[in-house]
Amino acid sequence: MDSIFVTFEKALKKRFAIGAFNFYNLETLQAILEAGEITASPVICSVSESALQYMGIDATVMMFEALTEKKKYPAYLHLDHGKSFEVCKKAIDAGFDSVMIDGSALPFDENVKLTKRVVKYADKHGVFVEGEIGTLSGIEDNTIVDEKDSKYTNPQEAKKFLDLTKVNSLAVAIGTSHGAYKFSGDPKLRIDILSNIEKELGKFPIVLHGASTVDLKLIKQINARGGKIKNAKGVSVEDISEICKHHNVCKVNVDTDLRICFIASLRKNLKACPKEINPRFFFSDAKEEMKNLIITKIKLFQGKL
Repeated sequence: MDSIFVTFEKALKKRFAIGAFNFYNLETLQAILEAGEITASPVICSVSESALQYMGIDATVMMFEALTEKKKYPAYLHLDHGKSFEVCKKAIDAGFDSVMIDGSALPFDENVKLTKRVVKYADKHGVFVEGEIGTLSGIEDNTIVDEKDSKYTNPQEAKKFLDLTKVNSLAVAIGTSHGAYKFSGDPKLRIDILSNIEKELGKFPIVLHGASTVDLKLIKQINARGGKIKNAKGVSVEDISEICKHHNVCKVNVDTDLRICFIASLRKNLKACPKEINPRFFFSDAKEEMKNLIITKIKLFQGKL
């Protein structure tokens, strides 16, 4: 099967984005992998630092390897938002295919220094490295950034960062944010900034974080069954389609949408089946709902919707 390096090259050449989906347990990982098989597509299985703490890094790797042993289409294990050299090194040593070193909250020179250190170590082990320049607002696991502290990626800084660090892909900030509350007003992405970044970087793989669309129907379902998710707002499907078809975005991260989908299913079935005590009943249904959502996302990122 293709290495993650080759898969990114194909995505860049053919103008599609690889879906990077976060998982937190067996069922959510199964949903990602099964969606990849059904669509005959590569998938990136992302795990955050907090998810690693929850599952354990050894158990995470063993579970991933067991489930991907007989897969026909490539799946890659990726560390999402690694905040230190130590956690990236741990992931690399454990057998991850890819790591993201997120020094975006640091001053530029410190971000460069940290990212270079990770790239140097990863290169020795054939591991793909994603860096980040610019800061997304919002809350997602251990990533908490106030809106006033967020900033768009400076295209010239992005070019300098790439030249100095030699990362394999670059996450940029163009107006998306983490979590279910992405916009206080009308959703608006700075496609102009993305275009200017591409002019500076040339043909180079860009990553979009905070790209969940936040299905309001599912939000209403959750709230109708005891949830309290108010004023949630995500990125439009049209914007995501435009970015994947006409720009150098080769990887799109999805986490919040998966959580919303999974929780909506759990709340629905817990309320509908109050006498059921078999956890597999609830988790299996939630997995199927999540798998179907991921299939839709993959098609969107490939320009097939």
